[in-house]
Order: sequence, then structure tokens, then C-alpha cells
Amino acid sequence: MAEHEHVRVAVIGSGFGGLGAAVRLRREGITDFVVLERADSVGGTWRDNSYPGCACDVPSHLYSFSFAPNPDWPRTFSGQEHIRAYLEHVTDVFGLRPHIRFGAEVKLMRWDGERLRWEIETARGTLTADVVVSATGPLSDPKIPEIPGLESFPGKVFHSARWDHDYDLRGKRVAMVGTGASAIQIVPAIQRQVGRLTLFQRTPPWVMPRMDRAISAAERRLHQALPFTTRLRRGVLWGIRELQVQAFTKHPDELGLVEQLAKRNMARAVKDPALRAKLTPDYRIGCKRILLSSEYYPALARPNVDVVASGLSEIRGSTVVAADGSEAEVDAIIFGTGFHVTDMPIAERVVGAEGVTLAETWKGGMQALRGASAAGFPNWMTIIGPNTGLGNSSMILMIESQLNYMADYLRQLDVLGGRAALDARPAAVDAWNLEVQERMKRTVWNTGGCTSWYLDPSGRNTTIWPGTTAEFRRATRRVDLAEYEVVRQPGAPAAEAGPVAEQQSEAAV
Repeated sequence: MAEHEHVRVAVIGSGFGGLGAAVRLRREGITDFVVLERADSVGGTWRDNSYPGCACDVPSHLYSFSFAPNPDWPRTFSGQEHIRAYLEHVTDVFGLRPHIRFGAEVKLMRWDGERLRWEIETARGTLTADVVVSATGPLSDPKIPEIPGLESFPGKVFHSARWDHDYDLRGKRVAMVGTGASAIQIVPAIQRQVGRLTLFQRTPPWVMPRMDRAISAAERRLHQALPFTTRLRRGVLWGIRELQVQAFTKHPDELGLVEQLAKRNMARAVKDPALRAKLTPDYRIGCKRILLSSEYYPALARPNVDVVASGLSEIRGSTVVAADGSEAEVDAIIFGTGFHVTDMPIAERVVGAEGVTLAETWKGGMQALRGASAAGFPNWMTIIGPNTGLGNSSMILMIESQLNYMADYLRQLDVLGGRAALDARPAAVDAWNLEVQERMKRTVWNTGGCTSWYLDPSGRNTTIWPGTTAEFRRATRRVDLAEYEVVRQPGAPAAEAGPVAEQQSEAAV
């Protein structure tokens, strides 16, 4: 990076959110921007997660940008390698590489109230930006629990998102810790090659069959010849998931039938009553993310697999000890224990107008106006921010809605003229969050009787959006200036701006 480089917009991260932001900036005619990426290639979580069996649980044609349809998806549910290749393709097609700074991990972002800009310290040097768009994503920083004795374990240890491809698992005794979305893909992928697999399960997940298949050559030719068929397929997939939202957000009791289907799925693959008892959840389906796999249960029923219905509590040399006292000798430990979602590390590196970090501001729980703006952090926006996650559909839909909001945010700054910044009003942030949390009370994620990564340490759901993607799209269609304070440089007269289009505040939620 050039010394003292200044850009209009700095985008942090090059996953779906960061690349989407970069494409949208170019489509808005903005080319004065950089994408700061800590790794040496694009892809975000789809670059970092390369474990055996890694794939998406959202259909391919819905898990892609609407502005970059891919008629050539090879399977209905894409594998990691296909999604990463898609993101590389988007990067090239839209000419984003000149804007990307690889190896530029952000160390600190500090708001300069005198010059109304962000000072950004990276591993490649320092730059400034008028606006920061943080797209680091909630699934970027692995979380490994503090287990007594882990540091002295003589074998191999790694997280699912930092898979060691040089380590040969063949014939090894392996402990798999966790039963989330990554674990249920890893277990069947490695079960055949390991000597023995011990699965530590604190809470069993609800698992439904993964209706995956190869997309035929005829289907792909059709999508290539008639692009509207790709859009139609995407629209049908979207509509089905929109219709499901009511059960998750307003009528969790309606999910009982889905539970019965999940139990039948388990019974077909697991004949041992004792194992079925271990694998049967005691909470409402949907409280945790419903997982998709047609291979997980058959793998657990194999003779070289042990399911320990308890979490890992201690390690003594090569012996792993569960909370229930059961023990196993292992050569390797694989953690499928998720990520720092409600305590995102990037928040510790963002210092706002009052000299406090975003992490300190969010000490009582994350909250941001329309999932994007935090009070006290002018001209700073986040993609996939608080309460923008989904429990049943594609996050790309939410990302594109936030890109609409970002685009209008930048337009409003242009309309204001001069050196200006927008800072979310605390009252607006509180009102938005209050309404979101009120709606959250009756959702399955709050009433289903489970503890999930959707909840922060105080038990508040600061992760999931309690409505449809269409509702969120309407709520983020444009910026309501009444929800922001316009910040000018100290002592500078207000610039004469042209007439601002009449703003009508969208119904918050």
C-alpha cells in the first residue's frame, strides 16, 4: 500500500460480504476503494473451511449473488471447492483484483473526529478512509474451548476451520469435539479411514436428509440457453423458505411434524435403541440450526465410532476425558466448536468517536441500526451485523439487502455535500433493537428450550433476524436520515446541499 494512502471506502474482508460490497461500489460508479484481506486469496469462510466433506446446506442457486447467477452449478448443494471457485470467478468477472490488498490484516481502526475519516492500521501499512464497510463475517474466527490439559496433549490438535491437510488420519484414534454443521460433515468423511472415532456430543442436533444430487448436463444447458430459468429456480427456492418463516418466528408448535420426520430419518439409519436415545434432542427442532446430512447417522452406527453424550472436560496426556467420566485414548483432537459470533474479535480493533472500542460498546450485547450502524461509530457499517443471521435460508439474500443500504448511505453522504459523516442516533439504535428483541421472544430460537450460538452470554439472541428476507429487504431499502446525526468537521460551516429527497421511515421490522 502506498504511504498515506487515502480512499473513499475501505472494505474489510473478501468473502461473500466483502466481494458483494466491492461489486456494488463499482456498479454505483465508485472506484476509489480497497478491499483489505488478511489471507492471500479471496473466499472468506469458504477459503478457510476446507475440511473433508465441507459443503453448503443451502441450495446452490440460492446461495449465490442475484447479479452473478451461475447456470453451471454441478450439484444442488455445492461443495466448498465449487463455492470458492465461484467467488474467484466473481472477483475476476467484475474486475475486483486491482482493489484487493492481500496480507493486509486490520490491526486497528480509529475514528479521526477532526478530519472525519478512519485511520486504519494493517499488516501492510496505514491508510485512511472516509467510510469503512466491515465484512469480516461471524464465521471467521474459530473458537476452541479452554480444556484443562490441552496444551500438554502430545498428539495433533486443530479446528475444523484450520484443517491440517498434511496430517494423515488413516488408522488414527481421533476425537471429534462438537456436533454442529461442520462436525456432521466431517464425521462421515473421515469415519472410513480412521482407526477409531470418538464423538464428544454435548447436545445432539436435529438432522434431516440432505436431498443432494448432481445437476444434469441437460439442466445446465437449459440454464445457459435460457437465463430466466435460473432466476425461476432461484425464485422457487426463495419462496419455499419464505413460507417456512412463520413456523420459526410465530408458531414454533407447528414444527412438531418436522420433528417426527427427523426421528424417522434417524430410526432408518440407527437401529440401536441406546444410540438413538443419545442422538435424540430434548428441545424443539429449529431452536438450533436444523442440519442436513444423509450420511451422518449411518456413520455413527459403524463399529469404529463411539458417541459420548457429554462434552470434553479434561485431557490427561493422550487420554481425553468427558464430563461424564468416560475416557478414550486418542492420537488427534479435532474441534468443531464453532466461531466467535457474539464476540467478534474485529470489534476489539474498532475505536469510535468517544475513544472506546466497539467491543466495549457491545459489552452488554451487540446491536446495530438495521444490522449495519452502531452509535458512536460514524461512517462505519457492517455486513452481516447483529440480528441479520438466518435459520432457514440463504445469507446472500441478507447480504444483498445490506448492500442496498450501503449504497444509499453513500448517496446520502454525496447529497449532504462537503466533509460530512453519518452517526446512528442512540435512540434509533435502541428503538430498532427493542423491536427486534420483542419479536424474538416468540421465536423457536428463544422458546425452543436449547442453548445455541445464536445467544450471547446473557441469553439475548443478537444473531438471528426474526422475520422474512423480504421484510429485511424493505427495512434496508434506503437510509432514513432522521435515524442519523449529521457530523461536520469542527468549525466548518454546513455545506449547501441540494434538496434531499423526502425520506419516509420504513417500518423498522
